[in-house]
Amino acid sequence: MDKASLIGIIIGVVCLGFVLYEVSHGHLMMFFSLEGVLMVGGGSLSVAFMAMPMDKIKKVPAYIRRFMFHKGMDPVDVVKQMQGFADQSRRDGILSLETKIAQVSDPFLAAGMKMAVDGTDPDAIEGTLRLELAAMQERHKAGKKFFDLLKLYGPGWGLVGTLVGQIGLFGGLADAEVGKLGEMLAVAVGATMYGAILANAIAGPIGDKLAIRSSEEIQNREMMLHGILSIQRGDNPRVTTEKMLAFLPAAARTSLRAAA
Repeated sequence: MDKASLIGIIIGVVCLGFVLYEVSHGHLMMFFSLEGVLMVGGGSLSVAFMAMPMDKIKKVPAYIRRFMFHKGMDPVDVVKQMQGFADQSRRDGILSLETKIAQVSDPFLAAGMKMAVDGTDPDAIEGTLRLELAAMQERHKAGKKFFDLLKLYGPGWGLVGTLVGQIGLFGGLADAEVGKLGEMLAVAVGATMYGAILANAIAGPIGDKLAIRSSEEIQNREMMLHGILSIQRGDNPRVTTEKMLAFLPAAARTSLRAAA
């Protein structure tokens, strides 16, 4: 579970719920508008379906899981794991790493280490792994794109709902039915509120978190790539470690150097 995502959701729900409760004096249903939900929710989804291919739409649950449950390795753990590989390779030879590859959970690292152990040309290893990095970036862009579409068009559909409600309001002025006019006004204001909540409290934060997670994963795999090539070249384990430490902030570098 991503604790930061959970904390953010709880804070947002509690604050919004408290304000709605105070304003409505407990009558929370006054904020519900079926027309507004259909306009903003359905309209935003329609845009996503029109803008993205179906195979990407089907992966939306996976994008949400990635937002809530982060399974990526910590950069410090990446350095420690590669440091262990470098030490063993230096001590027992690179072929001794073959038994450890099966225990590696990251498929990118496992594939790279297997190529290194098999004696694949370094340029071929780097080329293959960089292709994998490029493909991963494209997959991650699709996840962020879905939520960027909701963020972009949700408020627009809220505006459409507002205009529809206002037209209904103005159209009913001749009959002067206060209840009907109030209902149309609620549709107008409610749609704007739903669009703003969708963009600023749901789609925007999820898209931004996915972008950060993507950057973290790219950095981790860049570290792995440099570590794999260094191990294959037979560099001193300290040299291998220093190459990966270049990706970390100063505080983390100092801590790892002290532990080495």
